[in-house]
Amino acid sequence: MSIAVFASGSGSNFQALVEASRAEDWPEPIRLLVCDRPGARVLERAEKLGVPSLLVDPKEFSSKADYEAEILARLRREGIRRLVLAGYMRLIGPTLLDAYRWRIVNIHPSLLPAFPGKDAVGQALDYGVKWTGVTVHFVDEGMDTGPIIAQEPVRVDEGDDRASLTRKIQAVEHRLYPSVILDWISGRIKEPAGR
Repeated sequence: MSIAVFASGSGSNFQALVEASRAEDWPEPIRLLVCDRPGARVLERAEKLGVPSLLVDPKEFSSKADYEAEILARLRREGIRRLVLAGYMRLIGPTLLDAYRWRIVNIHPSLLPAFPGKDAVGQALDYGVKWTGVTVHFVDEGMDTGPIIAQEPVRVDEGDDRASLTRKIQAVEHRLYPSVILDWISGRIKEPAGR
């Protein structure tokens, strides 16, 4: 059994996860990158790290269900047991949710429930908060609404802009996410029961 990481962008969290999985010799290795954006930098990172990638462009499908069915078929062929979202910029739909109920985890750059959705860093700066952070949570039908697994605060200093705050958040993400995923696949974090 193994893990697939879903990503849409540059892939810094994907790289941190792969490197940590190899250093710690995870019991469930990362076997596949799933990407929805042609040309995304994460595809280059996957190639350099020797991780097979699956690029599925949602524009080529008539429905979200068809798009996810294509992904699901590959996941099943590869024996993928868990999904880890790392900057995947789409809501997971019923096709994948039903197949992987409580076996999908996401990372979000805020202290949820504050600043869900896109541009959490910009939302935090616009709101003028003194603290934001990082949340790792199980994925449900909502936008960043699933049960929280772990959170870590990040101070917003006077003079922080989008770039500097993003760097501080990513430094926490690259440490926290691999640690949480290792705890999860090692059985120290349990999937939600009775939901």
